[in-house]
Amino acid sequence: MTYNDLKLHELSGRQGARRARKRVGRGAGSGHGKTAGRGMKGQKSRSGTALGGFEGGQMPLYQRLPKRGFNPPRRKRYAVVNLGALQAFVDAGKIDPAVPVDEDVMLSSGLVRRQGSGVRLLAKGALTHPLTVIVTGASKSACAAVSAIGGQVTIGVQTAPSSSGDDASVPGDGTRTEAGDATSTKGDTAPRLDASPEANETTQTAEPAPTDVAGASDARSESGDAEDKTGDSATTSTSDTQ
Repeated sequence: MTYNDLKLHELSGRQGARRARKRVGRGAGSGHGKTAGRGMKGQKSRSGTALGGFEGGQMPLYQRLPKRGFNPPRRKRYAVVNLGALQAFVDAGKIDPAVPVDEDVMLSSGLVRRQGSGVRLLAKGALTHPLTVIVTGASKSACAAVSAIGGQVTIGVQTAPSSSGDDASVPGDGTRTEAGDATSTKGDTAPRLDASPEANETTQTAEPAPTDVAGASDARSESGDAEDKTGDSATTSTSDTQ
């Protein structure tokens, strides 16, 4: 039989590749009726049991063996890119060697399926184009191989360049950095001290608030008049009683 003689309706799997499902509880004539191959009585003949590593009451094996190491719950998982795979995508025209190859380029071209915690560059294979690769991590041998052909490997997250060197960068925590001088913008109410001591004394010395002397004297005179009127009324009531 040649390749041209094959027909779809004549295709079949190898002998024993496809086995029928074991159907139990279908009567005594099937060979798996009544007890359905579980035997008579016992814990294993019941449903809903999970013995697992139970060993009849003695110390099970998974408790007898020593434990070592730790599995971090927030483990970082990196996507791995080898130099050979990178060269294959350049040869196929999916990656332009004239532009920097960062993780977004690798993801859009299909070189990596998931970026995860970042991309790590490894030295398996050969790279012939001098590329500028920007990744989260890379092995020493991979960095040496790229540098040997005139390329460059940048480790870490790429940051956007500022328009001028003296521009201020404002991180996410509200700290404003200007030419090496950090000033907090989180509602700091303390006065800023200048370089000259005379200016500092002027800033720190607070002038007392002016007091309205005339208003205070008027208030005291009004309270005195009220006390006099109270005393006169008390004297009049005493004389009337006598």
